[in-house]
Amino acid sequence: MKIYLACTVRGDRGAIAGLRTLVASLERDGHVILTKHLLDDDVDTAEASLDERAVYERDIDWLESCDVLIADASGSSYGVGFEVGYVLGRADRTDQRVVLLYRADRRDKVSRLIVGNAHPRCRVVAYATPDDLTREVATSLMRPA
Repeated sequence: MKIYLACTVRGDRGAIAGLRTLVASLERDGHVILTKHLLDDDVDTAEASLDERAVYERDIDWLESCDVLIADASGSSYGVGFEVGYVLGRADRTDQRVVLLYRADRRDKVSRLIVGNAHPRCRVVAYATPDDLTREVATSLMRPA
């Protein structure tokens, strides 16, 4: 499965360690993570080598080609919100789905639009530990869309 992993690049990156554990598990299971580079410590510097238009065009291509968007909304990010809205806005035509994550200890800092998302092609997951995260995502990927 091709997976677009969305997470904040410039906001609170406290979820990155758990996301690295998740990606390692997904890759062991044979999935391709299109945006694995977002977990690198120097991602903002690396992304600066592209202009904004190039990032937009690259990411839209990846969003359109992925099977699933896994989006972590634990850190504030307009980009993650855009990516989720883009995929869900087209999901009735593309059969794509979204697994929308947030750290349970940050619930009061996460938008109510995230926590309350009831779109039929989206599963919202609060997690406490990297193990919870990995288990919940694996369960989500096994469920029919």
